[in-house]
Amino acid sequence: MMSKHPGTGSHTVTVFVFPGVRLLDVTGPIEVFTTANEFGGRYRVQIASQDGREVITSAGTRLGADVSVDEVQEPCDVLVIPGGPEWETLIKDDALLDVVRQLDENSRCTASVCTGAFLLAAAGLLNGRRATTHWRHAQELASRFPSVRVAPDAIFVQDGQMMTSAGVSAGIDLSLALVEDHYGAEVARSVAKDMVVFMQRPGGQSQFSVRSRAPHTHQQMLRRVLDSVAENPGANHTLTAMARRAGISVRHVTRLFYDEVGTTPARYVEQVRLEAAQGLLETGDDPMPVVARRTGFGSPESLRRAFVRHLGVTPGAFRATFRTAGRGREGSGVHVGAVVVEARVDDEELSAA
Repeated sequence: MMSKHPGTGSHTVTVFVFPGVRLLDVTGPIEVFTTANEFGGRYRVQIASQDGREVITSAGTRLGADVSVDEVQEPCDVLVIPGGPEWETLIKDDALLDVVRQLDENSRCTASVCTGAFLLAAAGLLNGRRATTHWRHAQELASRFPSVRVAPDAIFVQDGQMMTSAGVSAGIDLSLALVEDHYGAEVARSVAKDMVVFMQRPGGQSQFSVRSRAPHTHQQMLRRVLDSVAENPGANHTLTAMARRAGISVRHVTRLFYDEVGTTPARYVEQVRLEAAQGLLETGDDPMPVVARRTGFGSPESLRRAFVRHLGVTPGAFRATFRTAGRGREGSGVHVGAVVVEARVDDEELSAA
């Protein structure tokens, strides 16, 4: 992290906002830093817009600004660059990118939330660095900016003075890590408890949708195979069975998966089965042998190995963490642990290849 010895000094946080910014990308970090002030932190948070006027967020709400960018004279300790749904338009706005560079020059640490990483990358601030973003856009970040080493499953990443976080609420994780760095683990833990969030959430971004990341294909024979896997993950989905279902050769199925889905048939089937198991664990009470059988893993041990390999948590831990909110039990609490710089650091980085 930025410092080895947490202290008691004050820290200035500047949050840059613009029309179409995502509301939680802004308010999540602000809530962390201002809540830290209740437990011994000394943060001064200011919202800066390009001209000092209020902006309309992607949610349609008005968000006031404290200062204009030109009024940000003193160096800030943390600069927060949030994202927005219209990031493709934002990265073509040269004036906006100039503002991001201007603010970065006056900041000791620059941190993006969600698709804010695209603004940093377009401004040239992530060249040669590791970074992450929302799982839905990780491959796009790698493709558009090949000099950025994208870690697709990280909750957040630090590389030098640059920090990037995954989608939306991951900005809270990143901000908690900064609070720990500035004021120690006890303060960060108190903030996490007060906000009823994890100081270290289990697993990485792989715990979120696999099937929604699969591209639409116009190959009808492959579409039949993909649909059959999604409709019944527990069925027989060997390579031979899929080839028979599609009416083509095993070699042709394998080639279609590589070309259209970007992975092997076996890996895709395992990912869909994993997602199906997550759904059963989140919403039901079936014992592990039933979950394993219904989702095609066969045994609880195979299910456990897949969860640990892909998500970094056991099925039992996943169920305890991601159960439907209405299933809370009296006396249960939020488990908090040490903050980490990033989750799943051993994951392969995406490349533009």
